[in-house]
This record gives sequence, structure tokens and C-alpha cells, in this order.
Amino acid sequence: MEQTKKLVDVESLSVEELKAILSKKEASKDKDRQAYKDLVQETVPKAIFRLTQASEHLSNAKTDTFKFFEQVLDLKNKVYGLKQKQQSHTFSTDREEITIGYRINEGWDDTVSAGVEKVQRFIQSLAKDENSAALVDTVFNLLKKDAKGNLKGSRVLELQKLAPKFNDEEFSNGVKIIAEAYKPVRSSWFIEAYLINADGSKTSIPLSMSSAGFSAGYEFDFFAEEIPEQQSSES
Repeated sequence: MEQTKKLVDVESLSVEELKAILSKKEASKDKDRQAYKDLVQETVPKAIFRLTQASEHLSNAKTDTFKFFEQVLDLKNKVYGLKQKQQSHTFSTDREEITIGYRINEGWDDTVSAGVEKVQRFIQSLAKDENSAALVDTVFNLLKKDAKGNLKGSRVLELQKLAPKFNDEEFSNGVKIIAEAYKPVRSSWFIEAYLINADGSKTSIPLSMSSAGFSAGYEFDFFAEEIPEQQSSES
């Protein structure tokens, strides 16, 4: 049988005895805290070592993959007689598909606002009837900014197509300023890989740490116990 812990009658203890008990508990807490810190010091280097290895493997695999397709792209250019200016290339078999390419961060210099103002000023002068109002909405949609507060570079081409139709110097000048203010920057080279299932659907091969799952059979729970809701300081 397990021995039950004997309850201490606090009222029967002297001040010195109470101090001794509290001191012992505090010493135990300090020991546990030190054990935690020691465990962190041991664990972090082990994780960093594995992650550094994984990063190196991913880097090597990415480099090898682009090298694999250098010859393929060279032959493609020779066969079709031109070197295509495109951001990505997709290659596939019956069972696999790979896309390699680069991503672009859209950027604009500070003159873009002047171009937008010119275009908006001209377009607002057209809103006189339903037909012109619809055209105004179309142009304003092309000038809408994304979540980062930037115009979409792909819409500049649409604005340029509209310039001859309006045949207005202010509109054309505004579109020209917007186009010249566009300063795209290549951000990163990427690879996307898929396995093609029998039904034609695709299963992505995770190539980033966030998209990769855990090893089969392993599950991780951040919270071993339910975390109590924090009470406000006013309660």
C-alpha cells in the first residue's frame, strides 16, 4: 500500500520551522528551473544540427533540380527556335509534374502617384452617362491597389491598351508615367513538384518546413494541458 502524505499542522509550527519548510520548497523550485534551463541548452543544439542538415539537403536538391533542367531548357529553345521570356516553366510526365521559375515582388518608384492622379483626373471627367460610367469603373478597377498598397503590374498593360482608344494627352501621359514607375524585383527561385494520381488530381510534394508534415505516426501537441483563460485585471 502506498503511504499517504502526512499533513502538516501549520499552526503548530514555529516561525523557524515554517521558514525551513518554505526554504526547502523554494530550493526545489530553483532546482527544477535549472533543470529546465539545462534541458533547453542540450536540446537547441541538437535541433539546430538537424535543421541545418535539412536546409543543406534542400539547397542541394534545389540546385540539382535546376541543373537537371538546364539541358532541357536549352534543347527547348533550340527546337522552338526562340528563348522565351517567361517566369516559369512546367514539365510533366504521366505521373509527375515540376514547375521551376522565379517570383517577382512588384515595386514602384514615387512618381507612380503622379501618373495615377493624371489618369484619375481624366477618367472622372468622362462620367457623364451609363456607358461612360461603366468605362470609368473599369479603369478605376485597374488602378486598385493590393493589400500592400501597390498597383498590380499586370494591369499596366491593360491601361496601355486603353490609351489609344481615348486619344487624350493627359491620359496617355499618366499611363506612361505609371509604366515607367514600375520597378519589379526578382525575389526568389522556386520549385513546385506534384505527383499525378490515377484520377488526374495532383498531390503536392511539400518542399518547405511549414508545408511538410511530421513523420508517420508522430503527433505533436503544444499544450499538454488545457491553458486556462486569462482573467482581466479588472475582475
